[in-house]
Amino acid sequence: MKALVTGAGGFIGHHLVGALASAGAEVNCFVRYTSTGSTGLLSPQQQDASEAVRVFRGDLRDRRSVEKAMRGCDTVFHLGAHISIPFSYESPAEMLSVNAFGTLCILEAARDLGCRVVLASTSEVYGSARTVPITEEHPLSAQSPYAASKTAADQMASSFHRSFGLPVTICRPFNTYGPGQSQRAVIPTIVAQALRSDRIELGSLETTRDFLYVADTVQGFAACADRGPMDGTVIHLGTGRETSVAELVQIIGGILGRDLQPVSTSLRLRPKDSEVDRLVASPERARALLGWEARTRLEDGLPATIEWIRAHEGSYAGTGYAV
Repeated sequence: MKALVTGAGGFIGHHLVGALASAGAEVNCFVRYTSTGSTGLLSPQQQDASEAVRVFRGDLRDRRSVEKAMRGCDTVFHLGAHISIPFSYESPAEMLSVNAFGTLCILEAARDLGCRVVLASTSEVYGSARTVPITEEHPLSAQSPYAASKTAADQMASSFHRSFGLPVTICRPFNTYGPGQSQRAVIPTIVAQALRSDRIELGSLETTRDFLYVADTVQGFAACADRGPMDGTVIHLGTGRETSVAELVQIIGGILGRDLQPVSTSLRLRPKDSEVDRLVASPERARALLGWEARTRLEDGLPATIEWIRAHEGSYAGTGYAV
């Protein structure tokens, strides 16, 4: 395989690059251009470890830079996106532009260059679960501008398969966590605060999520490329286990040997009608079509995550609110 990974410097993206390169694939890494030349979480060692890993800088919305990075590839893992829900409240236009129009550029280039696409979606497109667990047939109901932008990207990908025969799989991971994740996500938020205090400031404590370890997510993406139907099929990656934020704090406290006290603060609460209350996946389709299932229990994935955050504690803002 020769693959393009967009969002290659991001949390999931850099893990995926490492896994693909280790499996012998040639990997083109697309990262957003900045004046500092940052490649995000792609380490110099990761880039130097193999001549098969190449970095391309650009913008998802720039067709020319996208095509340059994609040329010669047979598979595109499209992970590049703005991912912060709080940021989507502040700048919905930017969110829509990057996530929807950026995806359109990827799809058009893939169509013209003959590439197949594994598109990274999100469970947020469902809104609060109407039925649990959530199957791939659950209605879409975006409750934030972020979710709306990702819904648009998914629908555009599906339309490109129907209209142009573009080989596409829509891979929808639930809440991925693990080493390298930023503090905008709930697990690093809890851990970063817990390393400084027993008081943990959060938003809603009752919301529930399906937490998936990043190594399992990466294996799911790879399985989508290897065995997934390229006909616009949506495939969930999740554990099927539902955990509330309050329960999550207690699990992390148990690992740390601490009695953590979660507190809901107004700063961290989402608008009432925008809060997604329950998200838990049905992994049955992934098991049937890909032979994939999550292997890492939450209690087993959290220690490595905690140790990574401890080793990089200076990168986290402690009790600050990261969007």
